[in-house]
Amino acid sequence: MTIAVERLSKIYGTTVAIQEVTFAVEPGEIVGFLGPNGAGKTTTMRILAGYLPASSGTARIAGYDVHEQSLEVRRRIGYLPENPPLYPDMTVEGFLFFVSRIKGVRAGDRAAKVTSAIARCQLQDKRQMLIRKLSKGYRQRVGIAQAIVHDPPAIILDEPTVGLDPKQIIEVRNLIKSLAGDHTIILSTHILPEVSMTCDRVTIISRGRVVATDTPSNLMAQLGNSGGYYLEIEGDIAAIQSQLSTIPGVLSLEASASTETALANSNRHCLKLATAPNSEPGAEIAAKIVNCGLGLLEMRRLRPSLEEVFLELTTQETYADATPQPVPNDDAIAGDAS
Repeated sequence: MTIAVERLSKIYGTTVAIQEVTFAVEPGEIVGFLGPNGAGKTTTMRILAGYLPASSGTARIAGYDVHEQSLEVRRRIGYLPENPPLYPDMTVEGFLFFVSRIKGVRAGDRAAKVTSAIARCQLQDKRQMLIRKLSKGYRQRVGIAQAIVHDPPAIILDEPTVGLDPKQIIEVRNLIKSLAGDHTIILSTHILPEVSMTCDRVTIISRGRVVATDTPSNLMAQLGNSGGYYLEIEGDIAAIQSQLSTIPGVLSLEASASTETALANSNRHCLKLATAPNSEPGAEIAAKIVNCGLGLLEMRRLRPSLEEVFLELTTQETYADATPQPVPNDDAIAGDAS
């Protein structure tokens, strides 16, 4: 296990930033640390990187305790804060040589490590360019390159695509995915597509507490309660509607927004069936439609989206027993700490 966090808390006076946070990231895995703004994501990332001390709890990276063995941990992590720590008047190559030196890469290995980081981040044609002349997307790539130049087993990325345009976001996501396997990656984000398109698992945090940890697909399957089926049927549906409502697991049936095809043909109908959690009445639904002599033109499962699960988990009612203390924005906390 490369990253193991157990009951981690950070308290500023009477303000709880994070409380009893527990999760793990397995070797070679990408885990998304997902939560709304001010949930405690950046605070957790800063503790893992050794930037902030925890009030209580433990965090271990590559077997080393973040607090007790901070220097050993720092040698084994690559850290990209929300604002990349770049020197704008240095060239890309010069900056990466500088970073490799302060991260303890042996002199004989630096050229190879820098060349590898440049290649993996697709910066070959920018290596002699001043960083201040790069676009934000390329500066973000340089930030990732400095995080991996010493080939660490664990990489911590805090909001790695914030402020990028759609093309740059896709490029950075692909870069992060290419690092999986060789590195264990944890990335914090409040952007839902970031998780579903990049991460193997997700840990959802809200108001400083972890409220769920699983794969995106499992979260949608286990926690969603809006599953069902979309049907497009041809024929007289008056008889079938009452029969469908008697099938075990079918909660309700209603006319759905018509497709263009259905609008053009009054004999075609669109229906939406809501089903009970963990029920699978699809085969019986299809059989009843066919046995009634109707045409089944389309049938597809309707599953709750990750957005619906996220909203369900991060509402206050989900953890009504939480201590009702205000949690400020992470940036405000960092300002207080400084």
